[in-house]
Amino acid sequence: MASSGSSTRGALVISLDFELHWGVRDRMKADGPYSRNLFGARSAVPRMLRLFQEFDVSATWATVGFLFARNRDELMDFAPSERPRYHNVQLDPFRESIGRNEAEDPLHFAPSLLETIRAAGRQEIASHTFSHYYCLEPGQDAAAFRADLTSARNIALSTLGVNLRSLVLPRNQFNPAYAAIIQEAGFLCCRGNQSGSIYAASDFESASALFRRAARLADAHLPLVPDCLPSWQHVSGGAPLCDVQASRYLRPWNPHLSVLDPLRAHRIMAGMRAAARNSRLYHLWWHPHDFGAHLDESIAFLSRILTEFRALRDEFGFQSMSMAEVTESASRFAAAVTDPAPFEAAR
Repeated sequence: MASSGSSTRGALVISLDFELHWGVRDRMKADGPYSRNLFGARSAVPRMLRLFQEFDVSATWATVGFLFARNRDELMDFAPSERPRYHNVQLDPFRESIGRNEAEDPLHFAPSLLETIRAAGRQEIASHTFSHYYCLEPGQDAAAFRADLTSARNIALSTLGVNLRSLVLPRNQFNPAYAAIIQEAGFLCCRGNQSGSIYAASDFESASALFRRAARLADAHLPLVPDCLPSWQHVSGGAPLCDVQASRYLRPWNPHLSVLDPLRAHRIMAGMRAAARNSRLYHLWWHPHDFGAHLDESIAFLSRILTEFRALRDEFGFQSMSMAEVTESASRFAAAVTDPAPFEAAR
């Protein structure tokens, strides 16, 4: 997917963690109260695609590999033989009881939705690992992670003919020791975590997890942490694996917090405007199932954000780019402006 954009101007990047029940199975039952969100995601995907088309916006759909499978047998055919041995067995997705196919089990299979995404314009299908793999949990290791990425690439290529280029790690558990594995697996870029200690990668048992969640909720409405606006130079950074760093998580619409929506919208739009003015990136991300329970309200909020994007495009030439497009553009920019001798000396 070639981009017509320029790395001399700022860009809005949108990435979606497309996972359905696989992303929350350790915390939420498929037939529990949260199923409203999960089933609602199947309606949210086409609604979001229509909105992206209306505003001519690209997005990166980081998809759990299981969702590509057309049936249970095909899923197991692509499953790696080397699997993580999480100390917390609740994290093991291969223990999940699933149906035979998408018609019988629409929360664990999604080939029809992926076909819809592929058919829409300017959308990148990317990876969220094969099994919603947790890179910082005790019991997993490099060999299992490498096997998982291989399975993710194989099922995407076999079922949809998609060559995966971008990777988003589940629960944002980036493990620096695995950067070389990601690059060797054929990925061009990864979504790095938002700047600030409250957004640092951690495992589930981190003692500060509760405080971090509360601080992130507050930061969604008030400027506790400065906006993360990556530069084009940051994306390539001289490393083989590019970092398309996150700027902000688009939180679900919440009826109990809706009175604060003007603050939440201002927080996002102010960051976008700063990125547009300063030729920086603004990377917004969320999960399709975040929209599932309150779809109309969530779509209306997103439309408000994209209306501001359109104004910034008209005023500053602000672009819309997928993660892969940003990576390609940043790499071309780095090759054009970087003097290799002093750069190598500074490493």
